[in-house]
Amino acid sequence: MDFINQMEPWFDNQEQEALNNYMGDGGWVTEFKKTFEFQDLIKQFTGAKHCFIVNNGTISLTIMAMAAGIKAGDEVLVPNYTMVATPNSLKMFGAEPKFIDVDPKTLCISLDEIKKNATSKTKAVFLMNANGRYPSDINEIVSYCKDNNLILLEDSAQALGSFYPDGVHQGRKGIAGSFSFSAPKIISTGQGGAIITDDDELAYYVSRLKDFGRSGGGNDVHDMIGFNFKFTDIQAVLGIVQMSKLDWRVNRMREIYTRYKENLIKIKEVQFFDQDLKNTTPWFIDVMVDNREELMTSLKQSKIGSRIMYPPINKQQAYNLKGNHIVSNLIGEKGLWLPSSSKLTNDQIDYVCAVIKEFYSK
Repeated sequence: MDFINQMEPWFDNQEQEALNNYMGDGGWVTEFKKTFEFQDLIKQFTGAKHCFIVNNGTISLTIMAMAAGIKAGDEVLVPNYTMVATPNSLKMFGAEPKFIDVDPKTLCISLDEIKKNATSKTKAVFLMNANGRYPSDINEIVSYCKDNNLILLEDSAQALGSFYPDGVHQGRKGIAGSFSFSAPKIISTGQGGAIITDDDELAYYVSRLKDFGRSGGGNDVHDMIGFNFKFTDIQAVLGIVQMSKLDWRVNRMREIYTRYKENLIKIKEVQFFDQDLKNTTPWFIDVMVDNREELMTSLKQSKIGSRIMYPPINKQQAYNLKGNHIVSNLIGEKGLWLPSSSKLTNDQIDYVCAVIKEFYSK
């Protein structure tokens, strides 16, 4: 069997044909009509009033936070288990992430951790929808933030296609949410990010922050400081085709997760996290495993890629902050992503599981 990558993007002749057609029609290449069309598709899918596509997911987090009113020096509660882009996006303009631990079942922050760590300095809370999962007390978190004048933002980079049980798409419980379209995501444009919001004032500031602070598209009149975080229509062409495949990929990722779990359910050394398959979609197949490094070596020898889950951020050299976060520490020691592309065949999944079973049977 050919090498099975842990993740790979999935483009085919549909994307190629769409790009050829666009360039053949004299496309402007820069952000224009195709970007607007892509934004409209995201709005329709999520139900959000506004959507803005930017050059990458880190920038979408940054300008979402800036537009929400977070400023340099403000303290923001951030999960200690997340991709480093979450806190880095705040560091971009001088805000200060304060790391809190996550729930062991969902790897999302909980109300208890927010209450335990919030101080008079706290301005906002960054919720990360880990692998499309959500806090079981999400509505209580929303209420607590409102009652305590805390800005609630959602890093939903891993959650396009995942909803809360009440039918609200993830990214819409807070004042704004952010998606990523980097190569490993369920749909990809190579790089790219999106901000969704129902708040008109926040949308006003996002539209200007991403486009030099212009008072309107294409002019050189600036009513505030802004930057160049625009997208390109070439990427948007890819995104439009990818969106047409999203529903199928959502269903396929649920099938992939179910097949993995059914194959490995009796292997006590492999533990799955809670996943509400009725409402949410796993982005990666994430598990906790015993003897992780040895298992990864065995998988690689069998032509199978895997990837260590995010280590605790406070312990990484870039931050190096004190704090004993039990759950994120445990994930740093035992968390593993198995092959997770929606391109996976059932035979490939069964082969991966067979190798894992053999490893733990020794």
